[in-house]
Amino acid sequence: MIFNNEIWKKLESESPKGEKITARLVVPEMSRKLYAGFDSNKQRHLLIPLGENEEEYCDSQSRGLSIVTRDLVIQGSEPKKYIDIICQDNSGHLIFDVIASEIAEKLDSGESKEVLTNVISKWRRFWGQSPKEILTYEELIGLFAEMWFLYYWLFPRTDKVDALNRWRGPFSSRHDFEWQANSVEVKATTNVQSRVHKIHGVDQLTPSKNGALFLFSLRLREEQGAENNLPDFIKLCQEKLKDNVDALSKFENNLAVAGYSPVHNDEYSKFKFRVVDEKLYKVTKGFPRIINDSFVQGIPHGVGTIEYIINLDGYDSFCIANSPTDKIEL
Repeated sequence: MIFNNEIWKKLESESPKGEKITARLVVPEMSRKLYAGFDSNKQRHLLIPLGENEEEYCDSQSRGLSIVTRDLVIQGSEPKKYIDIICQDNSGHLIFDVIASEIAEKLDSGESKEVLTNVISKWRRFWGQSPKEILTYEELIGLFAEMWFLYYWLFPRTDKVDALNRWRGPFSSRHDFEWQANSVEVKATTNVQSRVHKIHGVDQLTPSKNGALFLFSLRLREEQGAENNLPDFIKLCQEKLKDNVDALSKFENNLAVAGYSPVHNDEYSKFKFRVVDEKLYKVTKGFPRIINDSFVQGIPHGVGTIEYIINLDGYDSFCIANSPTDKIEL
């Protein structure tokens, strides 16, 4: 949830002068401890009053943000110390609003410094991506399929950090998941009549030298009554990792590299999916694919990018699992 942006327009219309900051409660229905502020330099602030026993907080390491603790007086209240979060990057206003909403949701249930440390640490990874273009539909369902495979197929089988180290899709590796023994290419389709997937290049279905290659196929149907969407599934993964700081940090860093930003969650949430079925195939001789060895004398000179469609209907003999609970070694 992003709080009502009208608050910034109201604050700006009050034209603060000198060193003054105009301030209003951000979301009174959520928290009485978080104010939005606007100064004469047109910088946006988030102000959090500190209790007597609460620690001060400063941070000058976050790109686009600075955080200080200082004495302020808000009209109608006594002077007190406030944590002042200042947005120094105008291109980051959308993310700043999301940060405000997340702080407001958590502030009344924890110490101010602890809440801020957790929220700012998380958003520091996304700040450098701002402003970020929204994912295309194909990128959205592709990322959803990678999340599905990570959560249901890898997390139950291996250490969480190890599972995330295997996730290489965001880093433009040959395959979406790679490790010493095997690699997995993940594909999603919303075609429920046939299991068709688009393959990019002759390397995508070529095994690594030292391991086997698998193709994970996820068929989805877009339905408004379905329960699955990308933001909610990402939250499910974060919940699974919340007790492992290293794993959670790596997960959120990978998401940022993949081009995902929660700024667009309202848009992403509109796409709801029902999982029709899922299959894991072993890519071996006879599997439908184009690789370098498909050409007797190699790829013809002058041929650039090769993209093609495969249809896996009728290739069930290559399927080794229809469910993450099937007994297989990965």
